[in-house]
Amino acid sequence: MDIEQKQADLIEQFVKQASSLHGSALASLVADATSHPSLFAFSEILSVPSVLQLGGTENSVYLDVLRLFAHGTWSDYKSNAGRLPQLVPEQVLKLKQLTVLTLAETNKVLPYDQLMQELDVMNVRELEDFLINECMYAGIVRGKLDQLRRCFEVQFAAGRDLRPGQLGSMIQTLSNWLATSDNLLISIQEKIKWADSMSELDKKHRKEVEDRVEDVKKSISLK
Repeated sequence: MDIEQKQADLIEQFVKQASSLHGSALASLVADATSHPSLFAFSEILSVPSVLQLGGTENSVYLDVLRLFAHGTWSDYKSNAGRLPQLVPEQVLKLKQLTVLTLAETNKVLPYDQLMQELDVMNVRELEDFLINECMYAGIVRGKLDQLRRCFEVQFAAGRDLRPGQLGSMIQTLSNWLATSDNLLISIQEKIKWADSMSELDKKHRKEVEDRVEDVKKSISLK
């Protein structure tokens, strides 16, 4: 089973469970979802009505945890640890994996120093082990470890849940890309037409030259 299908099946499973639970009963489900080693998307669970109803209640912390794993990073957790539940080791691992995905969204060359700071990793060996064993082997990123330049070159990174307001920005980016592609296509078509036109002129010129050569040959033959 590929990663995408496994994600879809897990999401469906957790959404179905969440729909039948309310209030504090959602605590264990949130913990299970955010600890699951194969689940990296949480927006569908966040959109379940019973989950949204946690906002503004004494159980709103579970909604905050889901939002953290949907959009946040390890640094975000550390900044808000005082009002969030203490994470278990599986959740810490998951959040650090998600942090790598967030960093890869904006930069395809990630310096080791930045990664070690963001992930609370003490040395290069520990960082490279994490990137290999917990990220690349998990299939969420592909890339090259460059020890000489002390960086991780990202070749592929799984996408995270869209943050609020990010959809509009993404649509605008895609629209700009489409407009640029259309303009490039028009430019290419114009150059092709110009090349065809020049080719026809060249053929015409060659024909004129060949005709003149034939006329000269005939004239010399007659003389």
